[in-house]
Amino acid sequence: MATVNVNQGESIESALRRFKRKVMSEEIIKDAKKHAFFMSSGQKAKLKSALARKRNKRKNRPMQRRG
Repeated sequence: MATVNVNQGESIESALRRFKRKVMSEEIIKDAKKHAFFMSSGQKAKLKSALARKRNKRKNRPMQRRG
């Protein structure tokens, strides 16, 4: 859980920026989205392989353009 203490004389905006950075670094939002609904192990495997195919396709795209 990300927590931020507001220092004396510090604006709320700067404390909020620090909080947002901390949330992003701890990947709290990503984890919450992942656990938002149930996925069976088969669905997880299909998603993982689909993402791998997409990643490889994107990685090989510049090589195909060169010939």
